[in-house]
Order: sequence, then structure tokens, then C-alpha cells
Amino acid sequence: QVQLVESGGGLVQAGGSLRLSCAASGRSVRGSTMAWFRQTPGKERYFVVAIKAGGGTSYADSVKGRFTISRDNAKNTVYLQMNSLKPEDTALYYCAAGSPSLITSSLATREYYDYWGQGTQVTVSS
Repeated sequence: QVQLVESGGGLVQAGGSLRLSCAASGRSVRGSTMAWFRQTPGKERYFVVAIKAGGGTSYADSVKGRFTISRDNAKNTVYLQMNSLKPEDTALYYCAAGSPSLITSSLATREYYDYWGQGTQVTVSS
């Protein structure tokens, strides 16, 4: 059984930083495409960033230069380092796992991800 558990969310002031973690069980993060999406009430779940099995990454334009995805294969965990946070980054952040064969043009499409965590809330105050 695959399980993804996010942690690390919280309340932070604008300009601050947070690091989210996604601990996986039942599936290798190194052997998967791993991604972060975010969602605010009443809106769709939007792509933030992904890391492919081969290590390549893809970022949404809104977070480029501020967010960094990484993974620790030994801990089977994916991280999202978020710097220079803005109020518009406030959302519920979800970790997702998909096939290692996802192509770059598919990374931002949530339907291509097979497993999802429960989410961790990030709130950025102005």
C-alpha cells in the first residue's frame, strides 16, 4: 500500500521560509515522478514543482527562483524548500507520486499522478 505523508506546513510571515517534507512508503521516490501541487478553497489544484526519476526538475513560473525540490533516496522522502514566501503562496500543499515515465509536458497535469498525500497547510501573512 502506497502512502504519502506531508509535513512541515505552518504560519510564516511574508519573506520567510518553510521546508515541506513528503515521506513515502510502499513506493520508491527515486523510482517515481514526485511532485507538489497546491490548492486554495474553491479553486483547482495547481502544479508547483516536480522531480523526475532521473533527477530533472520542472517548476511553475510563479515559484521559480524561490522554491526548490529535492529528495533523499535513503529516507524515501521528497522535500520542498520554500523561500521568499508571499501571501499568494498560501494554500494546502499536496505531495503526489506518478510513473517514472512521465514526460516533461505531462508533469503539470494532476491526472497523471497515481497517489496523493493528505496535504499540509501553508499560510503566509503579509
